[in-house]
Amino acid sequence: MAAATALPPADLLPIGRTANLPYRAVRLIATPLLHLCFRFEVDGKENIPRFPSSPQGEGLEPPRTYIVIGNHLNWLDEFAILLLFPVEPRLHFLADPTLLVTRKVQWWIIRTTGGYVPVVRERHGDTALFHHVDRCLEVGGAIAIFPEGNYGPKEGELMPFKKGFAHFAIKAKVPVVPVALSGTKDLWFRKRIRVVIGKPLLPRGDDPASLTEAAFQRVTELMPPYSEPAGRKLLRRQLTHLF
Repeated sequence: MAAATALPPADLLPIGRTANLPYRAVRLIATPLLHLCFRFEVDGKENIPRFPSSPQGEGLEPPRTYIVIGNHLNWLDEFAILLLFPVEPRLHFLADPTLLVTRKVQWWIIRTTGGYVPVVRERHGDTALFHHVDRCLEVGGAIAIFPEGNYGPKEGELMPFKKGFAHFAIKAKVPVVPVALSGTKDLWFRKRIRVVIGKPLLPRGDDPASLTEAAFQRVTELMPPYSEPAGRKLLRRQLTHLF
């Protein structure tokens, strides 16, 4: 219990629609590096919702936003989504900070660039978390969640989805953008990574279970087939366990 209380609160970092300068700088450097290390093949970028960068005139509603969900296989999943989605609305990932806070350099980068909402598993019913995410969507920030809650067991297989993202989407009345990733479980230099972005799911009614099931089915349908390629796999161990 003492370890849990030492972990950061859900509302540690600011949220918002706009990307700060440190994040823009890191993205500028990271994008060519990721393209150097991996070969990304992307389908469905046209399915990403596009909204005005700012309200046109006083008294208008703030820009709309969305929630991104996807299957989760390794550290590259977050980077791939950040790379492929627009800089704004700024994506805020919900993730467990337990391991991250022990890695000083990575934790410093996260605290500087933002876009991260700590989710401590032991804090069931964390009202600070719910309020922080609701507020993020309200002001036009985007949310990214891996609803399996852990790394999937292997390529092409999904674990059951948790319903948190559906509650947030229904309350905020924002679309859910499904993403399927293939090739990120084991990584090596110049490996082909496939990413498929599906058409947004619009929350209808107030049933999180139905939306969760629809999202699970959509990601399953989008999932590209995977087979282990032959040939040399340079830096496999190092890149697979880089983060």
